Amino acid sequence: MNDTERSAARMRSPEGIRGSLHDFLKIAVDKGAVDSVLAPVKVPAENSYAWILMNDPAVIESASPVAPVMPVQGAKALKSLTRKGKGESRILAVMRPCEIRAGIELMKLNQVHFDNIVLVSYDCPGAVPFQDYVKDPGFSEESFGKMIASGRPGEENIKPACGICTEFSIVDSDIHFGYFGVDEGSAFVIPVSEQGAELLDAIGLDRDAKIADWESEISSIRDKRTKKRTETLSAAGERIKGLDGLINAFRKCIGCHNCMSVCPICYCRQCYFDSEVSKKDPDFIFEIAEKRGAMAFPRDKVMFHAGRMTHMSLSCVSCGFCTDACPTGIPVAEIFSYMADITQPTFEYIAGKNNGEPLPLRKFEKKELPLVHEIVKSAEGEEGSDE
Repeated sequence: MNDTERSAARMRSPEGIRGSLHDFLKIAVDKGAVDSVLAPVKVPAENSYAWILMNDPAVIESASPVAPVMPVQGAKALKSLTRKGKGESRILAVMRPCEIRAGIELMKLNQVHFDNIVLVSYDCPGAVPFQDYVKDPGFSEESFGKMIASGRPGEENIKPACGICTEFSIVDSDIHFGYFGVDEGSAFVIPVSEQGAELLDAIGLDRDAKIADWESEISSIRDKRTKKRTETLSAAGERIKGLDGLINAFRKCIGCHNCMSVCPICYCRQCYFDSEVSKKDPDFIFEIAEKRGAMAFPRDKVMFHAGRMTHMSLSCVSCGFCTDACPTGIPVAEIFSYMADITQPTFEYIAGKNNGEPLPLRKFEKKELPLVHEIVKSAEGEEGSDE
């Protein structure tokens, strides 16, 4: 996606950002700019939300493009829709920034295809922890509604990962709705790509609004979030120092693998830890138990989490689903975000950035060979010094 000049249209609705997005979806479908919409819709039981592909105006009217809770990461919905390639229909997908960023990472892994997909993002206030929502949907809906109406990101009753998210606003989508710090009932509709600009032209939205004040507000919020993220992840890093730190961090793990199941980046069709190879016969387990003096079950808890971190930290977008899904309350997202904030700068890589750059470990350049050799020799020297 290529950035276009930062100009914007302005939409107004008495229902704020939710109303503006609703109006935009209906206009886009009515004018034939897109064929259908992918967005969250509240389920009939009114205790959760599901991703729905729709073109019926009545169904679009019932959509909740800014839902209070995230039962399924939007990138997974895109993966289900486009895994086999592009379709003939042009689809407008409304997603949180972290969901779009995860989708971009999956695109680099050939798990998502963006042909005929128009991505719409918005200033994200955060999301209610899923378990809190399940316990009291009414309170969660009310508190989230107040958060949206304030025109500011949430500080309370949101997922911990949301509270330290610095990529809560404009990302590599096609169109972005900005409303933080904007007049109540107003939202800027900002084209981020040429495709986004063309769609706004097709539905007749004039881009003559000035967004300097909004950009300043976003920058101010990001600065505060960056400071909070640094402090939070620094503390997380201290807690997991050394093998004892890792063991203590994951001591409550019950081996359910929920964190892996909900993670949009864990895309392998067969995980080693769920494979027959990882399952050992009783004699082998007994032998290991004798050597250690004891054997804790489930086995390989630290290895499982360390393996996941090694596998996907370069693509982690800190969406917080892993913590949301953990039944024992392990702050998985903080630990993984800490590792991501180390590994991604090491490779000068930004997860979720659609600039044509492949994942670092999927592309090898010959000029990197001497550096790898130096790293290996250095590691061998350190091992020798410990002997």
